[in-house]
Amino acid sequence: MPDPISWQLALPYLIAALVFGYLLGSIPFGLVVTRLAGLGDVRKIGSGNIGATNVLRTGNKKLAALTLLGDALKGTVAVLLAGLYGPDQALAAGLGAFLGHLFPVWLGFRGGKGVATYIGAMLAINWPVGVIFCAVWLFITRYSSLSALVAAVAVPTGLYLLGHIQAAELFVLMSLIVFIKHRTNISRLIAGTETRIGGKG
Repeated sequence: MPDPISWQLALPYLIAALVFGYLLGSIPFGLVVTRLAGLGDVRKIGSGNIGATNVLRTGNKKLAALTLLGDALKGTVAVLLAGLYGPDQALAAGLGAFLGHLFPVWLGFRGGKGVATYIGAMLAINWPVGVIFCAVWLFITRYSSLSALVAAVAVPTGLYLLGHIQAAELFVLMSLIVFIKHRTNISRLIAGTETRIGGKG
């Protein structure tokens, strides 16, 4: 393993971890499970998103839970496997998995909003902060989007306070992307028209 201080030597390993994470993150579990269940293309219902919240709009809670698990595991597995080669590679793979879910090459770079994969990567990088995210996301409100946004602020803050500066910086970037991907949800929250979890809109 090269000296992590030598960027010239470390860069290929970081790129490899990023690409590995991206390819893993690009697996569209929501689309796969709904098609296998005979429910068609989940992109043609509700918000058109491939994530668990939109899969829930099919009325099948088991498929939504399976989608959530699959999307989260993409981040977890990417981080854990790349982490065998070093902490920097783990962070790169986590970012790659997150970006892969958002912009999957197989779907014309039109994917989900990345929250479940964000959670999965966070649990592998620092599970106590990941648990905080999950607690906020599940219990703060019935609005999935608002829960995700509040939790996305809490994660880098928690990492910074615990002294995990490099991870905090990465999750600041990822949290900013989460906010950008939720910009239409933010507009609906302000207007009071956002759909609650399990709603059909």
